[in-house]
Amino acid sequence: MSKKRCPWCGTDPLYIAYHDTEWGVPVRDDDKLFEFLILETFQAGLSWITVLRKRENFRKAFDDFNYKKVAQYDDVKLDSLMKDPGIIRNKLKIKATVSNAIAFMGIQKEFGSFSSYIWQFTGGQPIINAFKTMADVPANTPLSDTISADLRKRGFKFVGSTVIYAHMQATGMVNDHLTDCFRYSEVNKLADIN
Repeated sequence: MSKKRCPWCGTDPLYIAYHDTEWGVPVRDDDKLFEFLILETFQAGLSWITVLRKRENFRKAFDDFNYKKVAQYDDVKLDSLMKDPGIIRNKLKIKATVSNAIAFMGIQKEFGSFSSYIWQFTGGQPIINAFKTMADVPANTPLSDTISADLRKRGFKFVGSTVIYAHMQATGMVNDHLTDCFRYSEVNKLADIN
């Protein structure tokens, strides 16, 4: 018998693998948090599978998601990114990645790590929801509104509340696997470890 999964991952093997191994797992590593932040900002207005299919291209294009390097990108590098067919070529999002890398390092300087900063909003622990259907899962919440506003105040771009809530879901700040999904209880156990 096949495992019961959240219906959003459908039958695409890449989507299923992402759902089964990454989505909702608490992430506390700054490098990984930056990667998800880049990918989420590029996803704004698009489907996640579109970004997921280009993830390795993004990794190559953005120096393995190295925020120290990204923060120093010049116009020549930005122009080359605009010509890269392997990524989403949105000039504003590409430019935002540079300013977001700079703001990311500003938060690290202030809080010791981006992880310390972002996880403070949930008291350091994942929020465990108990949604039964996809219709129950929100696109954003008052907490994602708060985080989004704070990030924007700190110079981040393309970090609206919906993007931030998707980031929270992806990095395990919330467990939004449906209660009948096999990953729901597995991810809850991971929350206890952290």
